[in-house]
Amino acid sequence: MAKPYSMDLRARVVAAVTQEGMSRNQAARRFGVAVSTAIRWVDRFEETGSFAPGQMGGHKPKKISDGHAEWLRQRCAEEAFTLRGLVKELAAERDLNVDYRSVWEFVHAQNLSFKKRRCSPVSRIAQTSLADANNG
Repeated sequence: MAKPYSMDLRARVVAAVTQEGMSRNQAARRFGVAVSTAIRWVDRFEETGSFAPGQMGGHKPKKISDGHAEWLRQRCAEEAFTLRGLVKELAAERDLNVDYRSVWEFVHAQNLSFKKRRCSPVSRIAQTSLADANNG
């Protein structure tokens, strides 16, 4: 992830526009930043009084937590499930819109699984191609 531009550079670009009367395009050229960057900095300064960068990174809380997590654990214990089915059930019954990956991560972290039982015995190892057939 890239680092934000320095506060000094931001201050010089904003000052060039607000105090020296330069256009945003001219200030961008003068200080070697993209025009869109200069526009955003000056707009932010005019709206908030600050040109400081916003927060980068941080923790994003998981959607499947608390009551939803308890419901999902109970649901997985009750009967067979598929991950795509759980996504649909969460949307329909709990009004929680999550993606397949979120459900997979939750189920994996909780060691919840449903393995289909085999109805037929395992097949014996057998030749699947003719012995005299060409390889490839």
